[in-house]
Amino acid sequence: MPELPEVEVICRGLAPLLEERRLERVFFNKQKLRLPRPTPEALLELVEGQKIASVRRRAKYIVIGLENSASIIIHLGMTGRLGLFPAGTPLAKHDHGRWLLDNQMELRFNDTRRFGSVQVVKTDADLEALFANQGPDPFQPAFSAEYLAEKARRRVLPVKNFLMDNRIVTGIGNIYACETLFAAGINPQTSAGTLELPDWRTIVQKSREILEEAIACGGSSISDYVNSSGEKGYFQVRLRVYGRLGEPCRSCGKPVEKCILGGRASFYCPSCQPERG
Repeated sequence: MPELPEVEVICRGLAPLLEERRLERVFFNKQKLRLPRPTPEALLELVEGQKIASVRRRAKYIVIGLENSASIIIHLGMTGRLGLFPAGTPLAKHDHGRWLLDNQMELRFNDTRRFGSVQVVKTDADLEALFANQGPDPFQPAFSAEYLAEKARRRVLPVKNFLMDNRIVTGIGNIYACETLFAAGINPQTSAGTLELPDWRTIVQKSREILEEAIACGGSSISDYVNSSGEKGYFQVRLRVYGRLGEPCRSCGKPVEKCILGGRASFYCPSCQPERG
């Protein structure tokens, strides 16, 4: 699943190509996605004929803002992709949605497994309501050591699960939670409530550094991810622990280990990330 850096890279790639362009027509096939597709009435009223004002990321979602204050919200799910193609280009097998622009280019949403979604909301208030139950973005000032310490108070769940809870912070998925905790020297199985303020300061700092590095590298080409130009990122070559079970730790040389937390594989170095207590 594309995580925060991958979605950010896609948004940055699409923004200069989509902003100020007008959406002439929208087409969807009849196959179901994870959430119901926008109705033809909503597309006609809110989308068709509107100019694109912005392309930005919210958590792991791509938000295309329109001049009438409506927004198109796209989640890529496990295998979703967005790309621009000249109108008339033959459709690929899993092209589920198309947006025809005023320059005769089409933005296409392709999703092999159909776990992605496309939604349309009418106003900025509707957009905010959609994200009302989610925590701050890792790059927002609200994502602070003090905030995390307060949220973690008396919590016994592992810190890895805590960081992947979108109600706490949006966008830190499995790959980057593993990498952040390795950089912070904290075992992923450590109870969140036992960490102290200096630990949370390190987590905030390291998570931002790693996410920024991943964005600069174009993301991680794990599974089916490619960016808006069809190119793969290369941050995966810099991963310190994720997916490296049994390989030597890049810091100490001890074998990387794996445990299962919340049903997800968690990679760590038992030497660099010792258990506490």
